Amino acid sequence: MNMTAILIGLGPLLGWGLYPTIASKIGGRPVNQILGSTLGTMMFAIAFNLINGIAVPTGMNLVWAIISGIGWASAQIVTFKCFTMVGSSRAMPITTAFQLLGASLWGVIVLGDWPSVTAKVIGGLALVAIIAGAYLTVWREHKDAESGSTLKKAIGLLAVGELGYLAYSAAPQAASIDGMHAFLPQAIGMVLVSAGYALALRGHGRNAFTEVVSYKHLFSGLFFAFAALTYLISAQPNMNGLATGFILSQTSVVLATLTGIWFLGERKTPKEMGITIVGLVLILGAATVTVLI
Repeated sequence: MNMTAILIGLGPLLGWGLYPTIASKIGGRPVNQILGSTLGTMMFAIAFNLINGIAVPTGMNLVWAIISGIGWASAQIVTFKCFTMVGSSRAMPITTAFQLLGASLWGVIVLGDWPSVTAKVIGGLALVAIIAGAYLTVWREHKDAESGSTLKKAIGLLAVGELGYLAYSAAPQAASIDGMHAFLPQAIGMVLVSAGYALALRGHGRNAFTEVVSYKHLFSGLFFAFAALTYLISAQPNMNGLATGFILSQTSVVLATLTGIWFLGERKTPKEMGITIVGLVLILGAATVTVLI
C-alpha cells in the first residue's frame, strides 16, 4: 500500500482524536457544540476550495454530498448528547464499534473492498478484534444499576446514530466526485442540520445563535474539518478504499479515549485503565492488520 495513502488515512487520528475532547472541554450544550463545529468546518471548506480552485459540484453529485453532511450532523448531535450521559472516553469507543461495523460492511458488500476470500476473512477478524477492543475500553470494575442503565441508553442512542454516520460515509460513494469536491457540500449539509436544530430549540428560552460558547466551537470545528478532509481523500478507491480508509480513521478512538481520561476528569480505576489500554492496543493492532490486506 502507498505510504502517502497510509499517512493521509491516519490524518483523522489527530483531527477526530482531539475533536471530542476539545468540544467537551469548551463546553456548552450539544446544540452549541454542533452549531459551532459545523460553522467552523464550513469556513475551513470554503477556504480550501478557494485556495485550490475547486468548483462546487452540481446535480445529483451535489445532492448526495449534502445528504452525507446531513447524516453526519444528525449522528453527531446524538453523540454529543451521549457525551453528557457517559463521557466522551466511554461514548467514543461505542460509536466507533458501530461505525466500523456499518461502514466497513457497506464497503465490502456494496463497493467490493477486500475482494479476495483471504482479505474478507482477515478483515472480518480485524473488525471483531476492534469491536472487542472497544468493549474493553468501556468495562467498569464497580457497576451499579443507575450507571448500567445510562450506559444502555447511550448504546441504544449511538446505535440509532450509526445510520447517520453510515450515510456520511456511504453517500459520497454514490456520487461521481472525489473527496475534495464533496467536502464543501458536506459542510453545507452539516450547517443546515445544526442551524435547523438551533432554530428548533429557540422556543425553550435559549438561543444558540447568540450564545458566545457556540462560536468558541469554531475552533473544534477546524479539527473536525481536517479529519473529514483527510478521511474523504483516504476513502477514495485509488487511495485506501472505504473499508480500510474508515478503519484507519477510527484509530482516532485511541487518542479520543486517552485525552478524555487525562484532560476531562473521566476517571478510571487502575484495573479499568489497564483493561482500557489492552482494548486500545487491540484496536490499533487490528487496524494495522487491515492496512496489510
